[in-house]
Amino acid sequence: MIEEILMDAQERMEKSIDRLKEDLSHIRTGKANVSLLNGIMVEYYGTPTPINQVANVSAPAPDMITVQPWDKGIIKDIEKAIQKSDLGINPNNDGVIIRLPLPQLTKETRTELAKQARKKGEDAKIHIRNIRRDANDSVKKLEKAKEITEDDSKGAQDDVQKETDAAVARIDKICEEKEKDIMSI
Repeated sequence: MIEEILMDAQERMEKSIDRLKEDLSHIRTGKANVSLLNGIMVEYYGTPTPINQVANVSAPAPDMITVQPWDKGIIKDIEKAIQKSDLGINPNNDGVIIRLPLPQLTKETRTELAKQARKKGEDAKIHIRNIRRDANDSVKKLEKAKEITEDDSKGAQDDVQKETDAAVARIDKICEEKEKDIMSI
C-alpha cells in the first residue's frame, strides 16, 4: 500500500516537472527556438493542427525562425495563426516561406520574462506540495484504519518529504537555468 502511494506521488511529481519544462519552453530567450511555436494551432482542412505538423519549422539564425508549409495553400492560415498568438512577432510572408524575425529583448522585457519563469516555477512547487499533502493524507488514512503501524506511517511520510525536496530542488535548478538563458545577451 505504502509503495503504491509513493509511486503515485513520484509519477505525479515527475509529470509536474515535465509540465513546467513545457511551459518554460514557450518563454522567449535571447535566441531563436522553434519550441516558441509549440501550441500554436492552424486550421488545416477544418481541423486545428499544430504548426510543426503542417510545415517545416527551423531556426537558421539566432534571431530568425522560418516556417515552410508543405501545402502552399495554407501559408495565409499559418500567418494568421502566428499573428493571433501572444508571441508579439510579425511574420513576413513571401508566398513560399514565412520568416519570423525575433527582435532583441530589452532589459525590461528580459526582467519581465524572468519574472514569468519564476512564477511558473512557484506554481509548479505549489503543485508538488499539493501532491505531498495528498500522499501524506493517504498514509494517515491507512494508519487510522490500522492497516499500517505508526512507525510505518512516519517512515512513509519521511519518504514523501524526501521526494518533495528532490522535486523542488529540480524545479529550482530548471528555473535558474531558464532565467540565465533569458538574461544572457
